[in-house]
Amino acid sequence: MGFKKENVLIVDDDVNILELIHRHLQSFNYHTYKAVSVKEALVILKDSKIDLLITDLKMPDVDGLQLVKYVSEHYPKLPKLVVTGYPSVDDAMSVIKSGALDYLVKPFTKEELKQAVLKSFKGNSADNAEPEGLSDSKKSNVYAYGELIGRSEAIKKVTDIIDRVKDNKATVLINGESGTGKELVARSVHYMGKFSRAPFVAVNCGAIPENLLEAELFGYAKGAFTGANENRNGFFQAADKGTLFLDEIGNASLSVQSKLLRALQEKEVMKVGSQKTEKIDIRVIAATNSNLYSQVQKKLFREDLYYRLTVVEINVPSLRERKEDIPLLVEKFLLKYGVEYKDRLVTIAPAALELLERYAWPGNIRELENVIQRAVIMCDKRIEIDHLPDNLKYKIDFPEDSLLPLREVEKNYILKVLEATGQNKSKAAEILQIDRKTLRQKIQ
Repeated sequence: MGFKKENVLIVDDDVNILELIHRHLQSFNYHTYKAVSVKEALVILKDSKIDLLITDLKMPDVDGLQLVKYVSEHYPKLPKLVVTGYPSVDDAMSVIKSGALDYLVKPFTKEELKQAVLKSFKGNSADNAEPEGLSDSKKSNVYAYGELIGRSEAIKKVTDIIDRVKDNKATVLINGESGTGKELVARSVHYMGKFSRAPFVAVNCGAIPENLLEAELFGYAKGAFTGANENRNGFFQAADKGTLFLDEIGNASLSVQSKLLRALQEKEVMKVGSQKTEKIDIRVIAATNSNLYSQVQKKLFREDLYYRLTVVEINVPSLRERKEDIPLLVEKFLLKYGVEYKDRLVTIAPAALELLERYAWPGNIRELENVIQRAVIMCDKRIEIDHLPDNLKYKIDFPEDSLLPLREVEKNYILKVLEATGQNKSKAAEILQIDRKTLRQKIQ
């Protein structure tokens, strides 16, 4: 029929409907991918270039709207068409708000499918205005940028800077506590920009022994040291034309820092044991969870390299600075691990979510992800408070204005822990990290 051969992903647990849509689309000269579960669909989306998603609305253990919402956040340019056998006004509004361009009611004719598909492609073209129904999702102020997601002003500031640097090769330094997602920020700089087809190479400078870091970064010549039986490229050469991400840059020795400075200034590197330089064309993004400027003042980090790395700085907020993003992050991890471990979408009880929102998260997003991962494994279909770790369940907040002697604070805290544990002294001692004998003495 002369259509361009676009790739269409069909998701439906009903294999008969799956095959029917597949045959129709093939007759329209589209190339199709088929998935009978969200898990399969996510694998295909990750590994293939998909031009249109067609998904069923009602599936056992899987809500098609959740898939559409996930795809809207992570693949915002991908048009989505929802197929449903249960049409209603509520469904229609939900479909539009979740980001789908249109929906098709079963049973449908071949011609109806064709028109719906064409409309979906047309609705996504750059020449067309955004569908009216999507304005609601914009009003919710949910920012999805690559793998970053949030509605807080703190994360919006981060994505605004990424948007400014993604298409040039200015050196970027990312500051942030451990677990805040610094590598996700670096990946967003790379993959959201015009150099996204070039390599992205991530190096953890803290995980490589100091005596090997130079050879790993710049490569080595044959015979440079015992065991160097051939010439080998380093991470700089591997990232040529793309992005080199140097995590924990503060752990690099002064010797390696000197060579990094030369590589950034001269746009060339020299392998260990070689006298010959090689030209490189890369963008360097560095990250640190320590105060690099204080290391400069202590002479532990080169001042000239510090200023070379900080052409643009991105400060990644801690999770306690963006608590309004916790429900969105929880939803993301529920889908990820629900599909991975249960082949379905897992939900969370409002009381459990409230606890997550109150917690201070010293380990940031990494800690939140670990908590959700464990809870998904421990629960059946819904995460309850019992599925959360004890340090969250028995977290006790004191009013900031109650300035009391230390003895009184300790007494109040012990009483609150005992109350929270139902006077279970073993559990209370475990939370307080003291033995039962010490607890008994304090109670007396």
